[in-house]
Amino acid sequence: MISLDDLDHTLISALRHNARTPVSSLAAATGASRATVAARIDRLVSSGTIAAFTIRTGAELSGSGVRAIVMIEIHGKMADKVAAQLRGLPQVRALHSTNGRWDFIAELEDKDLATFDETLRRIRLIDGINLTETNILLKTSKISAAF
Repeated sequence: MISLDDLDHTLISALRHNARTPVSSLAAATGASRATVAARIDRLVSSGTIAAFTIRTGAELSGSGVRAIVMIEIHGKMADKVAAQLRGLPQVRALHSTNGRWDFIAELEDKDLATFDETLRRIRLIDGINLTETNILLKTSKISAAF
């Protein structure tokens, strides 16, 4: 991992907000030259600090559908098997292993409450899942992190 300075953090924050921001706009906003900004972005990409440029769809931003986090406790030593099954569900947007009370935290997204309920039922039936706790996300106030 490379060492990041204020310019790197500013560029990452700006690109999180809009990955299509032109280099010239980033240069104007930071006071750095276009060549410096382009070189920094290239360095951040080649070092793996920036792993991907992505998009968020209008549906993601408008809050349509049902989004939730599901905390999951695993029975015994079945974490790998459970994780593989969870990763196979298209409604699971991200799966995090964690320490503490819960073994996994799954980020879910479904089109409506009825299908979301079915997804939760399927998750709870996975062999090796001992206990779950679900929190529906009502509103997202901040999408990108600033440094």
